[in-house]
Amino acid sequence: MSRHRNARRRALLAAALLTLAVGCSGSPDPDPGATSAQRHSTGEGAEPAPGGPFWVDPDSNAAKQIKIWEAQGRTADAEALRRIADRPMADWPAWDNPGPGIRRAVAGAAKDQRTILLVAYNIPHRDCGGLSAGGAADTTTYRTWFGMFAEAIGDAKAIVVLEPDAVAHMVDGCTTPEHWDERYQLLNEAVDHFKKLPNTKVYLDAGNPAWIPDPAKLVAPLTRAGVARADGFALNVSNFQTDEAVRAYGTKVSQGLGGKHFVIDTSRNGAGPLLDDPGQAWCNPPGRALGTAPTASTGDPLLDAYLWIKRPGDSDGTCRGGPAAGAWWPEYALGLARRSTA
Repeated sequence: MSRHRNARRRALLAAALLTLAVGCSGSPDPDPGATSAQRHSTGEGAEPAPGGPFWVDPDSNAAKQIKIWEAQGRTADAEALRRIADRPMADWPAWDNPGPGIRRAVAGAAKDQRTILLVAYNIPHRDCGGLSAGGAADTTTYRTWFGMFAEAIGDAKAIVVLEPDAVAHMVDGCTTPEHWDERYQLLNEAVDHFKKLPNTKVYLDAGNPAWIPDPAKLVAPLTRAGVARADGFALNVSNFQTDEAVRAYGTKVSQGLGGKHFVIDTSRNGAGPLLDDPGQAWCNPPGRALGTAPTASTGDPLLDAYLWIKRPGDSDGTCRGGPAAGAWWPEYALGLARRSTA
């Protein structure tokens, strides 16, 4: 995925969410000496939450990889990968038919009244022909797609991060002006459609501080895209900027939007961004680590949650030996987990 275009562009040219708490699937035997993240996994010491914790997919790629490595005798690697498998991550539903995957998540989460985290990523002209190029063929197809997406959610508790890249690519000019009116119209329609659902929160993607360094440049485009009717905006999706840098940036964007709230993707920012290769810092950078574990307790009234929106271990694209964008890359996932201090 390519939520990180400041470097690439140079190279080429407790609000509503705080009612939700974070939880993970985990061991049935609580350990009194466990870390805070581990206690969330077992339910011990978990944040009180009328809405219930986020859903952990027991059949994620990381969970499946653990079984494979255990069978191969790679027990230490399997144990390290639990740092990913035992924590809530977003689902990125299919671009042709999102319904089955979402309904599976809804059914799994319903058992414990958990909340699912989803990413809607199928806007026409997606990624400007980059490694995640594609998207719906036209406006009619996209409207049908997000309609199926919303129908599958129904009255389940859900958070939707809406269209990574879509606004920031208009700001940096990667998405050319002839497509802007269409894109703004579709983003507004999608916000309104998802907000009709009784238990869904919507956060419109807004890039990251390394991509659009001046936060003021995002205010008018986000406003035009319908952020006022959304629950807020999302930052750092699939990127590596530090919590501190993104939080400060988000506060400035929020000030321009009258105090709108935001969420931050912390899935892979534990070591910060790669600094010695700015042209490819966004694409499978080496030496990175898992970031802050997902939580709705941020200590910041504007910051609703730290979330793992990018699924750790999913490739950014065919760079540095990686598979196609979105494909599972177990050895990269293992590196993230081993270097993690979360």
